[in-house]
Amino acid sequence: MPSNIPTTRKLSFLFLVPQLIIIGLLIYLYHLADFTEPFILGAITYSVLALTLRNLIAKNHRKGIRLIKENKFSEAIPCFEKSVAYFSEHTWVDKYQFITLLSASGHTYKEMGLCNIAFAYSQTGNGPKAKEYYEQVLAEFPGNGLAIAALNMIKSVENKIPDSA
Repeated sequence: MPSNIPTTRKLSFLFLVPQLIIIGLLIYLYHLADFTEPFILGAITYSVLALTLRNLIAKNHRKGIRLIKENKFSEAIPCFEKSVAYFSEHTWVDKYQFITLLSASGHTYKEMGLCNIAFAYSQTGNGPKAKEYYEQVLAEFPGNGLAIAALNMIKSVENKIPDSA
């Protein structure tokens, strides 16, 4: 579904290595079992595994993304909050996402969830809440370029608006 919502993706080439190893192992297993198309079967198996894991474990995150793409920002926030809560409680799932979710993302799901909450608040006109979440992102993930850019934009707008006090 095409969307006018800006997105970023960060790929970790280091996390890509285990993905390739897993695909290779699947192909090798199909080859050992003497299947006629081990490459195709290995790729299909990997794809099914990846989609299944992401749909089961990261279901709230994926639902939030879908709602963001539909411009349903207020509805997306609780989905991302549930996702952040899950990955905060199960940090090992997020830390080892290259195996647990077959994901080569350079961002953790918690980091992405916090950024998405901040973005959703900014789209609903709640600048203070957006700023609060972007600051939380930077407190936990200091190098997050998206949060840095968003906070710089928020601060530049705040500096141009005269105080009404």
